[in-house]
Amino acid sequence: MRKATRSEGRVTIRPWRRRDVDALVRRISDPLVASFLDQVPYPYTEADARAWFALADERWRAGTMAAYAIELEGFEGPVGGVGVHFFDGLEAGAAEIGYWVAEEARGRGVATAATRLAAAWAFESHGDLVRLQLRADVENVASNRVAEKAGFTREGVLRASRWNSRLGRRSDFALWSLLRDEV
Repeated sequence: MRKATRSEGRVTIRPWRRRDVDALVRRISDPLVASFLDQVPYPYTEADARAWFALADERWRAGTMAAYAIELEGFEGPVGGVGVHFFDGLEAGAAEIGYWVAEEARGRGVATAATRLAAAWAFESHGDLVRLQLRADVENVASNRVAEKAGFTREGVLRASRWNSRLGRRSDFALWSLLRDEV
């Protein structure tokens, strides 16, 4: 699976680099990011970042995931991340995309542009990919707005889908999809 850098306007996605550690630690340690991405360690440390880079590299090589840093013109270092996880077995031909953006870069269309870029890359680089899906907590209004603006179709709600220990509740997730012929 070829790593690629892509740009749209002021937003660029590119593979993570080891020198991104400080920016990643600083920007992902945002309470709002931590509340909805409860599987990401919080507080996030340099050791967490280094472990993430190793895992991302391993999964790139295996072809099971693509993890991108999001850059925004005028900001130093990555301001977020977007990733695609490819399914196998009976779910082969489908993948899931996810993203996060640091507080100081929100409200600028960054997540929407990055999601479009990563989706286009996924469909172009994986000829067998038919479906790209996205899940967002129904209470995460901004994330659901990103999905809609990026061209995804809301399919429904996965009620009480899983326990979120940071929010202290089971989370309902809106399920969104984008099909190859919709790109």
